[in-house]
Amino acid sequence: MSATIEQAFIKNFQSDVHLQYQRMGSKLRNTVRVKNNIQGSSTTFQKVGKGTASTKARHGKVPVMNVDHTPVECTLSDYYAGDWVDSLDELKTNINERMVIARAGAYALGRKTDELIISQLDTSTNYAGTGADGLTKAKVLAAFELLGAADVPDDGDRFAIVGWKQWSDLLAIPEFANADYIGDDELPWNGTQAKRWLGALWTPHSGLTKTGSVRFCYWYHKTALGQAVGADVKTDITWHGDRAANFINNMMSQGSCLIDTSGVVSLRCLEA
Repeated sequence: MSATIEQAFIKNFQSDVHLQYQRMGSKLRNTVRVKNNIQGSSTTFQKVGKGTASTKARHGKVPVMNVDHTPVECTLSDYYAGDWVDSLDELKTNINERMVIARAGAYALGRKTDELIISQLDTSTNYAGTGADGLTKAKVLAAFELLGAADVPDDGDRFAIVGWKQWSDLLAIPEFANADYIGDDELPWNGTQAKRWLGALWTPHSGLTKTGSVRFCYWYHKTALGQAVGADVKTDITWHGDRAANFINNMMSQGSCLIDTSGVVSLRCLEA
């Protein structure tokens, strides 16, 4: 057997983990600003203020907007997801153990990525409605108005994440789920459970924070949150002779931060 076969196995496994993480690991990473290949324990995202246009006199100087740039620091942390694979167990199963562990590691890291983003969303104090009722049409429109009043761009980069109970609430709103309002092509159960409505992509998520009987749901713009990546998903496989098993360790270094509070609206919903 080639002496390099083990390296080929490790590279293939790492490729599997990375692919699974990109495809199914995180639901929210692509909905926020991402900075890759960060060197050091932290990085900075810039929050850019609004500029104001004005006139000038003939031959006069062009007025300067003096747009405010506020740095927002994002601290990175290291995360690990490992498991043992017994050498002889692989001979007794008819499933691809490598792919099973790869998916499990990718899912674990993906959930951690989403957890980091959700923890920053939870710091938002920009509320639409209260937790006294479910996700109603009135609450959705209140959030819609808050985003518009804050001049949050309606450019296709707005996202809304809700719990599964709130997704059921949305399905009871005719403007969201009735073909008479939105047409057959826009029905929420066509394909995956995600739908574009009111200029945002609405997606159910099982990891949103629940305090007591109140579920925290969010409507936000992509530029309002940042995800810093120091090291993307990596895999290390080591053989332990005393255990007759491989230890498969998946790891990454990431951090999240809330950049612009006005770009996030919290919809707090009653959930028994």
